[in-house]
Amino acid sequence: MKARGLGGLVYSTEHGRMCPGCSQPIERCRCAAEQAPPPGDGVVRVRRETKGRNGKGVTTVAGVPLPAAELAAFAKRLRQRCGSGGTVKDGVIEVQGDHVDVLMAELAKTGWTVKRAGG
Repeated sequence: MKARGLGGLVYSTEHGRMCPGCSQPIERCRCAAEQAPPPGDGVVRVRRETKGRNGKGVTTVAGVPLPAAELAAFAKRLRQRCGSGGTVKDGVIEVQGDHVDVLMAELAKTGWTVKRAGG
């Protein structure tokens, strides 16, 4: 039995490459337009968290007004600047370690309003 919604047309001789998500030609893809940045108040918040991480400190950056693909690239740049690992989960950048001051300085260079959240 074929699983529904998992396959689809990926190339057409008439249109060329097709988007597997919306089945439209890549030039008219609707998927990219749907992935707009999440609405927020325009403030990027940086905080240090240890809750749920067995005492290990993680610096989180929330409220960055970028789409998902650009957010991942931006997070990589921040992690390289700090020299540590991390990830992006649900639109929140997590960087391992206590790098609040470094990240606030980097984010301020981009021109966004940056606030330190938490204590």
